[in-house]
Amino acid sequence: MREIILDTETTGLEPSTGDRLVEIGCIELFNHLPTGRTFQTYLNPQRDVPPDAVRVHGLTTEFLKNHPLFTEKVAEFLDFIEGATLVIHNAEFDMKFINAELKSAGFKPIPMTRVIDTVLMAREKFPGQPASLDALCRRFKIDNTERKLHGALLDSELLAEVYLELLGGRQHGLGLGAEKVIDSGTQLAARIPKQKRKKREFLPSAEELALHEKFMAGIKNAIWGKKAG
Repeated sequence: MREIILDTETTGLEPSTGDRLVEIGCIELFNHLPTGRTFQTYLNPQRDVPPDAVRVHGLTTEFLKNHPLFTEKVAEFLDFIEGATLVIHNAEFDMKFINAELKSAGFKPIPMTRVIDTVLMAREKFPGQPASLDALCRRFKIDNTERKLHGALLDSELLAEVYLELLGGRQHGLGLGAEKVIDSGTQLAARIPKQKRKKREFLPSAEELALHEKFMAGIKNAIWGKKAG
């Protein structure tokens, strides 16, 4: 089962009033385990980025003007997510921007039937509790200290861990960076080097040998005492 954890950053809250995407970040999972494949791109929104948005993600107009347009990255993006279920936190927000950009570029929208919303998962699992990404990181003791600003790829990495916790809990050893995934006790045992013990000899003492000889001599008509033939 292939899934894509996806997050975006934007110039504002509403594409219908001219707001645009400025970053897309994606992480691939296969059978709920990270494969190491990612997709990330900054995008030139062809407009100014308001100060309020810059305070959220730190992406300025000056920085973004040197990056590609959505139309230049759309084919690569669609190839990366092709056939996969999309896992998004507050999916309605991200999908309205993605579909607005797709429509503008002449592509069909992505149906919401392809999307899992982790906000809805969290609200169902923890009714009445905060369901923001930061709140869920705190609940599941996921380290988000690097999240000084919002960033699509970093937020996708955190969301991947949150999503797996919402599904029932991560396996110990699951890492989304350099740490390798350990998905079963069998695999863990296979990775532990086997130690060979030195052969141990248990030689009888002289006293034990004498007692043995005495015992054997007391056995009448023992077959080992008869001559062959």
